[in-house]
Amino acid sequence: MSDRLFDVSQDIVVITGVSGQLGVEYAEAFLSRGAKVLGLDIGPAARSKALKNEYAENYQFLAADVTSKASLQNALARAQARFGTPTVLISNAAIDSHPSAPPEENGRFEDYPEASWDRVIDVNLKGVYLSCQVFGAAMAEANRGSIINVASIYGLVSPDQNLYEYRRKCGDVFFKPVAYSASKSGLLNLTRYLAVYWAKQNVRVNSLTIAGVLNNQDQPFLDAYCSRIPIGRMASPNEYNGSVLFLASEASHYMTGHNLVVDGGWTAI
Repeated sequence: MSDRLFDVSQDIVVITGVSGQLGVEYAEAFLSRGAKVLGLDIGPAARSKALKNEYAENYQFLAADVTSKASLQNALARAQARFGTPTVLISNAAIDSHPSAPPEENGRFEDYPEASWDRVIDVNLKGVYLSCQVFGAAMAEANRGSIINVASIYGLVSPDQNLYEYRRKCGDVFFKPVAYSASKSGLLNLTRYLAVYWAKQNVRVNSLTIAGVLNNQDQPFLDAYCSRIPIGRMASPNEYNGSVLFLASEASHYMTGHNLVVDGGWTAI
């Protein structure tokens, strides 16, 4: 007999950024356990399309923009029409500067473009605020729900710029940009605020702080990263699934306003 503490088979789960490397993992983790999932992103990825084929009754993908309240309201209406009011929201959508972005994106803080700051904050922080506002309000009205805001180690501590020394030795002016860290830090107190605000409506709000995920990174970067992290390696894409299932389920029923850190020991140093 399955453990009802971790049973999510009756849940209706909204996942933003579902086409990303982790979003699709979260979607499959819930679908394989019987949950209904509404996946939101600006476009479907190949694996997201495969989920639709495998879980036709329980999965729906919708093109949506987390920076647009109207887009999210439309997604909520579609979710309610097909599945009912969502019981779980995983705010996973986020962007960052790619390592191959133009020099000003990954250059000195003094030269970091204002437009880049606005774009990252808009998606990573405003996008979560709007997603919580739209889906969280529906949960509060239904008097139940769990919101999981996906944060980052770089919302707790500064990026270790030494990881990119190999780039600088090759002549690049390369630093991990500031906006991602600032956005993920803001996410932590947005989570605490909402946890207190919706506590009496039985909507739990927690954040999940994660570390790096293996994704074809440069070998010099991997070597530097893995030597820095106590567990000695980056996470595999499916290694955060247990955490989101825990935060969504009855197993974490008394937990709200908490930041669950799953980082291989990065922030323990």
